[in-house]
Amino acid sequence: MRGTLSHEARQTAALAALRKSLGDAVSTAAKLLQEARADKSGHVSSGAPIAIVTATSIEQVQQTMRIASEHRIGVVTRGAGTGLAGGSIAGPGEIVLSTLGMNRVLEVSAADELAVLEPGIINSDLNRALEPHGLWFAPDPASKTISTVGGNIATNAGGLLCAKYGVTREAVLGLKVVRADGTLLTLGHRSVKGVTGLDLTALMIGSEGTLGVIVEATVKLLPLPSGTVATIGAYFADITAAASASAAITAARIRPAAMELLDADALKLIGVHLGLELHGRGCAYLLVQTDGSASEREAADALGIIRSLGGDADLTIDEAEGERMLAIRRSFHPAMEAHGSVLIEDVAVPRSALPLMFAAIAGIAARYDLVIPTVAHAGDGNLHPNFLFDGVDVPQVVWDAAGEVFEAALSLGGTLTGEHGVGLLKKRWLGTELGENQLSLQREIKALFDPLGIMNPGKVF
Repeated sequence: MRGTLSHEARQTAALAALRKSLGDAVSTAAKLLQEARADKSGHVSSGAPIAIVTATSIEQVQQTMRIASEHRIGVVTRGAGTGLAGGSIAGPGEIVLSTLGMNRVLEVSAADELAVLEPGIINSDLNRALEPHGLWFAPDPASKTISTVGGNIATNAGGLLCAKYGVTREAVLGLKVVRADGTLLTLGHRSVKGVTGLDLTALMIGSEGTLGVIVEATVKLLPLPSGTVATIGAYFADITAAASASAAITAARIRPAAMELLDADALKLIGVHLGLELHGRGCAYLLVQTDGSASEREAADALGIIRSLGGDADLTIDEAEGERMLAIRRSFHPAMEAHGSVLIEDVAVPRSALPLMFAAIAGIAARYDLVIPTVAHAGDGNLHPNFLFDGVDVPQVVWDAAGEVFEAALSLGGTLTGEHGVGLLKKRWLGTELGENQLSLQREIKALFDPLGIMNPGKVF
């Protein structure tokens, strides 16, 4: 019986079964196995997985899960490996199920403003395919040129455009999901409305591979924005003033497509990375971008608010100049990585609490003698404090400081994670936000979908 075999024997038997069933889709190349031990979080697992299955069809995913269930082997679903919470990292004795080979757009319906697609398609590649139809997929993570839509769905990714266009959840109508035992679930609908039964589609979004493997998605599309795109780049004396300006813009009922905040440490490192002097006009940067038919009026109103609160600002409707302004924000993560080791964190607070949250982060950085450059999606209150340190392993002082950042966010009515997910990095704090009753219920739901505990083992719960 399978239960009487040693773990090593079960691994050997599972690998043999995978090779027999899936052939060249299975790889044990050392380089690929090593790559699967890490993602963009900076965390590395304790050892390499036993194999990588690069699936190109739903049937291959189903067969992989049947074999994994039979031999009780953990499976880590992985897209582009761009996650920031350790959610797609594979460890010893596990199978990596890559969906990168499932990267087709299966259907575009202009009449219904939807697309049916496979999970491995890169976010920006999808929008290039949609452009001739006059449509686009609104979720815009900062990693959109390298992250997959399946990964966006698995983490309910946010990004730069959430305040106006919503997070990934708002753009997903339906999913096909392979369960741990290989059965296929077809969830959701193609219609705009649909309330039949429990919303299992929403349950899967943000589940981080712990409940099943997303193998197909039906997503909601929007018409390409019309009118002028207006961009404001504003410098402030300090981050509190910049955050107050962003809160005032929101309070004025202006809904920019993007509104991003960079503090002094972030601005300094980005300037070094880009070879630009960005501190000449201030110590904090607020980027505001409006689109649609009212974009120029909204931008003018936002500009008035910014200048009334001390911002030194430029407004442009020139596309190239706007992209140069936006490039300062998009260079945040590359600049941090170029500097050295970094723990990229992710909390969210009510938008009105942004000034208080930035002040809390500054206080924590001073108490722990750390550098914590921070960027925020100011339009939705999502902050990304980045903890800089020397060496490979995250030192305890960084975890202690991060814990205080999480507590500060919760005390302000916020959350541990706005978009990156829990993964490996935040599971120790999960109970603090959810409470024991809700955490127990979530564990019961996980066990219902995955009774053997083989779906992304060790993550989230």
